[in-house]
Amino acid sequence: MALKSSGEYANRLSRMRPNVYCRGKKIRRDDPVLEHPINTLKFTFDAVNDPELKDLIVTKSHLTGEEVNRFASLNRSVEDLYATQELKRKCCHRVGGCTQRCMATDTLNAIGVVTKDIDDAKGTSYHANFERFVRHYQTNDLVGSTCMTDSKGDRSSRPSQQEDPDLYLRVVEKNGKGIVVRGAKNHITMGPYVDEHLVIPTRAMTKDEGDWALSFAIPADADGIKIITRVVAPRPRIKLEAPYNKYGVADSVVVFDDVFVPWERVFMCGEWEFAGRLALTFAGFHRHSYCGCKPAVTDIVLGTTALAAEYNGVAKSHHIVSELTELMIIAELVYASGIAAAARARRTSSGIFAPMFVYSNVGRYLAGVNIYKEFDILNSIAGGLPATLPPEEDWLNPETGPALEKYIKRKPGVSAEKLHRLIRFISDFSCSAMAGWNQYAGVHGGGSPIMEKIGIRSEYDLEAKKRIAKYLAGIVD
Repeated sequence: MALKSSGEYANRLSRMRPNVYCRGKKIRRDDPVLEHPINTLKFTFDAVNDPELKDLIVTKSHLTGEEVNRFASLNRSVEDLYATQELKRKCCHRVGGCTQRCMATDTLNAIGVVTKDIDDAKGTSYHANFERFVRHYQTNDLVGSTCMTDSKGDRSSRPSQQEDPDLYLRVVEKNGKGIVVRGAKNHITMGPYVDEHLVIPTRAMTKDEGDWALSFAIPADADGIKIITRVVAPRPRIKLEAPYNKYGVADSVVVFDDVFVPWERVFMCGEWEFAGRLALTFAGFHRHSYCGCKPAVTDIVLGTTALAAEYNGVAKSHHIVSELTELMIIAELVYASGIAAAARARRTSSGIFAPMFVYSNVGRYLAGVNIYKEFDILNSIAGGLPATLPPEEDWLNPETGPALEKYIKRKPGVSAEKLHRLIRFISDFSCSAMAGWNQYAGVHGGGSPIMEKIGIRSEYDLEAKKRIAKYLAGIVD
């Protein structure tokens, strides 16, 4: 059966070769430090049995004919893109933010599109490699990372101009069995708890940069790979347990130290003309994903802000109603951009539907430039207590707890416990290490706003707008 359980996923991780480094030591993947991030991925497996999510997350593979997890699927229709976007919004509501697994989904779709393009142009067999790998990926319900961002070195120099050529991942050897690669990829979400690393280029290449034009899949515990990781999770609870505090995230530097990759797992090797296309195709898919998950984050900010206003007794204040309406507009504009991107999707020669690039980028841009504004609204309405709330131990201490309960009270009819739970959640969500991660990811994840601007300009028909102006002005060239 292609659909695996969260227990089967966790067991796979526990059997992998230890090559994860965290907080100065090598750890196994069942180390307690990874518990919260792994819980987030477990949710994506358990969701197939959730009555509210099952119809969205369970789909059928066009390759195997079996039911598969949508996080392991390819978008074969506009309806797939709609379902993917809705699924991501609903899943993010459940875990309080990024579900993480969509990155590999977007990478698989991008590789599928571009490998067919390369084959059509060059007569290669990369797409056959890709389809064999996807069958394996879907049959085993695997989890993948997106290894895209190189360390890049001197930003003013191209890959071939770096003092150290390894600052972009590159091929250092080719033979009859495969290739050997060396370098590193940065900011890799899920690095310690994936089955496979999915590697794609980070930028366009020139004709003398074929060694850096690379795409392949490799088991995450393959020889020569080191995963150096940073884990972030909400603060632990003692008695005030809450769903949000079960989850977390980890980002890594993934080092490839002369790693061997068999040819059957290679999807690009030297086709420099397609490196930029693959990077941008992934960006288009992933920014479409953000049109689902980022509205979900705004939903959380909106609901939390509205509840704080209600508990404080100021829910009907005109300026607060206005601020809440701003959040509604942001969430739905971003989501609508994703719907438009899906509605205007194009069917590629691979059979995969790619969302319209401009609309995906518009949605992601709106989300990125508004993330701090959203948290600012929550901050201003919630007040300062999330930053200064005494630790939970003081609420449980019989000498101090009664006083804290008495003096936290606000609106009559709202219990001290409800207010305490809300303020503690706001503290975890907006005033913690996890909050800092969420805010930075909200700006930079999937590409910083400047990259969305570049993407929009690259696809936008400005000349058509100038022709409109010329016509209305009576200008004849």
